[in-house]
Amino acid sequence: MEYSGAVACQTPDGRCGPARGLRRIPLPARMIVYGAFFLTLALVALPWLAYRIDLLWPAAHVEIGGLRLVGLALFAVGLGGYVGCSVLLSRRGRGAYVEFDPPQVFVADGPYRWCRNPIAACVFGMVLGEALACSSTGILLLAALGLPLAHAQVVLLEEPRLRGRFGGAYEEYLRRVPRWLPRRPTKGAP
Repeated sequence: MEYSGAVACQTPDGRCGPARGLRRIPLPARMIVYGAFFLTLALVALPWLAYRIDLLWPAAHVEIGGLRLVGLALFAVGLGGYVGCSVLLSRRGRGAYVEFDPPQVFVADGPYRWCRNPIAACVFGMVLGEALACSSTGILLLAALGLPLAHAQVVLLEEPRLRGRFGGAYEEYLRRVPRWLPRRPTKGAP
């Protein structure tokens, strides 16, 4: 079976996602709120807490000097990728990228042809870039802790829900596209 385009949600009632109340709010407004909340948590609040390690235990802090610029570049690339992937998923998927307000149409093109979780990969890149830019051992530990948590969230929550919502098209996608490490799409893939 080859995935050839958009596949709508396959639940019995035809609805995939939140109560109808959220649907009354325009998608761009919902995305701005979700994105601002999530990015504030992931890139400000948690790193601020993690940076306390550097302050409380100065011996743990390692100054990397000029490599801080690499961190800034990695952060910028991750942020650009995050915004691009989010917009693509929202527009083509006709929904947000959060579990309680998910896309209504399966999206398997753009960066999703290369990797099943480009948004999570971009968030990891941003936090890693922030760790380098701040030369922070604490934020680096936060990035390392985020990897198994993101993997667990994807494997235990996201993938089973997507299987239930999109059926065979998603199963085919799982066979073709790697979960984390990007790979050039195979010929004939969408």
